[in-house]
Amino acid sequence: MSVHLLLSAGRGPRECAWALARLVDRLEADAARRRVATRRVETVAGDRPGTYRSVLLEVTGDGAEAFAASWTGTLCWQAPSPYRASAGRKNWYVIAQPCEVDAPRTVFAEGDVEIVPCRTGGPGGQHRNKASTAVRATHRPSGTVVVVDTERHFSLNRRTALRLLRERLERGDEQAGRSLTTARWRIHDELVRGDPTRIERP
Repeated sequence: MSVHLLLSAGRGPRECAWALARLVDRLEADAARRRVATRRVETVAGDRPGTYRSVLLEVTGDGAEAFAASWTGTLCWQAPSPYRASAGRKNWYVIAQPCEVDAPRTVFAEGDVEIVPCRTGGPGGQHRNKASTAVRATHRPSGTVVVVDTERHFSLNRRTALRLLRERLERGDEQAGRSLTTARWRIHDELVRGDPTRIERP
């Protein structure tokens, strides 16, 4: 079992980036006690040494999902500011949310494609109208369909149909990857200060 957990300081002050670093350390120590493995996949440093604007963690092992759930939501690090002695505020919030990292890639295999000869109307002469030279190609796993009748020979239309299917599936994978990236960036703006699901202290 593997879960990715994104922790973000959102648009909070530099204390939130400091708090995030402390919370990640606390989370990793908690994971070690519960025999769950963690790995820092990606980090974005804050403007002060030893701070982070965001950290993407991979949590693996038995109980990874339950462990990630116990650290999901608004997290609060409760301590005085290390940067502003006059700051009365002691609660610094970050958000932690599970996220998808890699969109599954579609494996293209000709064996998954159903090729059906068909006739199409339009210009092209008697041969084109009488013979089934057009191709309807269906990628069964995804349900993607293309129809090609640009050539007068079935074999040429078949080759073009397979190429078009492959290209369409690749574009779909790229779009899915961009959507996941956008979803991860949205998490940074979802931080709600107050009513934390977990409070940690030094």
